[in-house]
Amino acid sequence: MPAPGRYEIGKFLVTVTPRGDGQPAIEVFHSAEPARTVWESASGAPFLAAAQGEQTVRALGRPEGFYDIKDRVLRQSDHQTLDSVIIEDGALILRGVLSGPGLSAGYRLTLRPASDNQLRFVVTLEGPGAAGLNRIFLRCASPEDERVYGLGQQLTFFDQKGHVVPILVQEHGVGRGMPLLTEVINATRNGGGGSAVATEAPAPHYITTRLRSLFLENYEYSEFDLRRPDCIEIKLFAGTLTGRILFGRTPLDLIEEYTAYAGRMRPLPDWVHAGAIVGLQGGTQAVRQKIAALDRAAVPLAAVWIQDWCGRRVTADAYRLWWNWQLDPAYYPGWADLVAELARRNIRVMTYINPYFVNDPGHDVLFKQAQKAGYLVTRADGRLFLNRNRGFEAGMVDLSNPRAREWIKSVIKHELISSGSSGWMADFGEALPFDAALFGGADPSAWHNRYAEAWAAVNREAIEETGRKDIVFFSRSGFTRSPASSTLFWLGDQAQSWDEFDGLKTAVTGLLSGGVSGFSLLHSDVGGYNAFLLKLGDETIPALGRTKELLMRWEELNAFSCVLRTHEGNNPFVSAQFDHDADTLAHFARMAKVYRALAFYRKALVDEAARTGHPLARHPFLEFPGDPNTYDLKYQFLFGSELMVAPVLDPGMTSVVAYLPKGDWVGLWSGKILKFPAGQWVRCPAPLGKPAVFYRSGSRVGEQLVAALRAEGVHD
Repeated sequence: MPAPGRYEIGKFLVTVTPRGDGQPAIEVFHSAEPARTVWESASGAPFLAAAQGEQTVRALGRPEGFYDIKDRVLRQSDHQTLDSVIIEDGALILRGVLSGPGLSAGYRLTLRPASDNQLRFVVTLEGPGAAGLNRIFLRCASPEDERVYGLGQQLTFFDQKGHVVPILVQEHGVGRGMPLLTEVINATRNGGGGSAVATEAPAPHYITTRLRSLFLENYEYSEFDLRRPDCIEIKLFAGTLTGRILFGRTPLDLIEEYTAYAGRMRPLPDWVHAGAIVGLQGGTQAVRQKIAALDRAAVPLAAVWIQDWCGRRVTADAYRLWWNWQLDPAYYPGWADLVAELARRNIRVMTYINPYFVNDPGHDVLFKQAQKAGYLVTRADGRLFLNRNRGFEAGMVDLSNPRAREWIKSVIKHELISSGSSGWMADFGEALPFDAALFGGADPSAWHNRYAEAWAAVNREAIEETGRKDIVFFSRSGFTRSPASSTLFWLGDQAQSWDEFDGLKTAVTGLLSGGVSGFSLLHSDVGGYNAFLLKLGDETIPALGRTKELLMRWEELNAFSCVLRTHEGNNPFVSAQFDHDADTLAHFARMAKVYRALAFYRKALVDEAARTGHPLARHPFLEFPGDPNTYDLKYQFLFGSELMVAPVLDPGMTSVVAYLPKGDWVGLWSGKILKFPAGQWVRCPAPLGKPAVFYRSGSRVGEQLVAALRAEGVHD
């Protein structure tokens, strides 16, 4: 091994030294804080390794989109040498050998500044021994007391220490470990129960409490193994590993650096801030009746979201849509009149689309067009890929094909935008098969994660090509660079429950973890989506459906997010709705007014997100990194930097216990000032309609919000 050395590369400093076992160790510093390590190699094992593996991928769920990936390692290196260290053309290049039983391959690690605060690394395998090697391991030191956040929109754990996190775009499942429900779904829906670490929008990126941050540029499947208390092991299913080490003085600085690469979300148009976006279905007459009820309750409306604009089908267990993406004029007679009437009232109409097309006779016009033109995904053996759903199948548009992209954009332009839609749910994007035969021989193992980005991109291109900057679409699937394209994200299909497996609590965790990884404009379905019926003979019994209380508490959570949007759910008749009774309607009107009162502040936050990538909903660590008491908080957040929100997440509760960091805090509803010379846990009253919210004493935002709430008539 070469003599120990310290190398300057741009603003970064890299030390290379031998460990006690003779294997190399690397530490990375930054000239702005030369005493703090921003990355270091793990001890106890080589920091680089290579392997040959064989993976098996099993598609699960109905619809398909959750995956079981098993990897059989045939041979793997267990020793690393470092034979040369040189600086060449502004880069630090380390070369050596990775060896083990039946394996000896050269490696090249190149470290090159991508900017003052970003150090790019590339690991490639070299020489004849590299043939057949298709796995690379990078092992990063992580002390036992270090918390690790991010990795995309993670729904169960905010701190990922102790877990193996697959970086794979996939359906997050139904139940996700919830006792009984997960077992039932696995048994009846082809293993679609999901897992605690499955998500539709992962990202190979993390930030730690020691202000260390790293991300991969790769699209191929990877796993972040955080089970060892002193190490983060990254396993990439490819032969070249590329990523970046980031420097920042604060967590928000690190997010700003990361989103400089991943992309930042554009500001929401002003109409979104005018009130609630209400999910309505059932045809023209039903929609008009619901709007009339909202009017009588004086609910401020930004838009009505009519996802069954294309017609509704009934499956064995839920209402679904006809996936043909054309207006059903029989189901929605007078559609143009409805859109025009609402437009005169400054209320927008939103719809729905996904990248699938059904082959059912009478609803297959676009399916036939796409199939004839070769725009649908096929498998390697030439068979058409048909995603199996509950009671039907659908083809998937091949977004690796430039002509297919133009075709689906034309569908969006002519069927959605021309019909008067000001936005839509851009659903799905998780199920590209690993054995697909893609355009130009593109690699499906890399395109699987990339598909989510491409799906957001075609929606964004469609609205920009029509000059409609006022259109908002919200995405479920996402990957590293999706924020550059999507205008809004939501957290997928939570169960209509309170739990931490798949219910209300996961909406909070997902909101905060997604914010760390660049998904700055993120929200959830008010009340959740999945409700279930149990059929016993001729009798149908509700097995899971939201209560009034759950609906109300979820409304309170989303009033302090970027969008207040309702969803009827997959079984509306077993789920409490905003107009369930006078109490629910009055509560919804109140929370929509709270949301509208926040418009002045929310607009400033979405502008900040567009400039910096900072999320609207922030884990307290992001604003108080010097307070270790914030590290393990799970279910409270800051809205921007000024408002601390502690939502009620359990039934029957009229108060919550929240942590308030050092300082003077003012209760939003009471005006009471709490002075804490050190951080303190407090029990806060939180009756229905008055969630626990605090602002810092002297905050102009807090004082202006109180005035706005009084103007709305929802503050004493």
